[in-house]
Amino acid sequence: MSESARDATVITSRDGAIATLTLNRPHKLNALTLSMWKALGDAITELSADDQLRCVVLRGAGERAFSPGNDIGEFAHERANSTQARAYGAVMHRTLRALTDCPIPLVAQIHGICVGGGLEIAATCDLRICGASSRFGAPVKNLGLVMAHAEMAALVRLVGTAVGLEILLEGRIFDAAEAQAKGLVTRVVADADVASEVTATAARIAEGAPLVARWHKRFARRLADSTPLSAAEADEGFACFDTDDFRIGYAAFLAKRKPEFTGK
Repeated sequence: MSESARDATVITSRDGAIATLTLNRPHKLNALTLSMWKALGDAITELSADDQLRCVVLRGAGERAFSPGNDIGEFAHERANSTQARAYGAVMHRTLRALTDCPIPLVAQIHGICVGGGLEIAATCDLRICGASSRFGAPVKNLGLVMAHAEMAALVRLVGTAVGLEILLEGRIFDAAEAQAKGLVTRVVADADVASEVTATAARIAEGAPLVARWHKRFARRLADSTPLSAAEADEGFACFDTDDFRIGYAAFLAKRKPEFTGK
């Protein structure tokens, strides 16, 4: 396993075809700073260009929190007025867009608190697995703070307008069971099993044909757009039949052996 840190507060590690991005401010429950948002955006942009990757796991350091959102203590000098907020927002929104546009399956490993900006990040992932004691919410109303369009987009896309507004208008912190009922999380497991469940999930994703995973992710996102598919887009649904991975998978199925996909 290899590991590197572009910024000590965002660490990238790699284990074969699976990468892990860790928000690394455990003494602050992984509260997000402006430099962390930038480092996260840079890291996911770099990973997105790696054709060898098959899954990316996002997590917070430790087991107390994924992230409680932005570090409010930083606002006095980084987000004290609309001019500063626009500059801050540009960095946040670039990162959220990079996460949303990432072609690789993203899995959020959620321990403990996942609130505000942490929830925004988790919502951009394809799967979200949390512990039974995890807590969720976006109490920005208590700060007189709005969740801007780009920050709200993934959340509303995930749970719908009505539930998204419920979360923002009430500002409640709610438990994992309610988060699952709202469609915020994919799976709830015992706290002690979160890491092993995510490891197993990432392994299952990585074992599949990687081109197919990327196609499925792109197709699902495209179907959220009501615009009719173009002929070229519809035809892409059959491109898999010309890949080596289809031939490998088909032959392995007939031979009753495990396929070893190449991503070609």
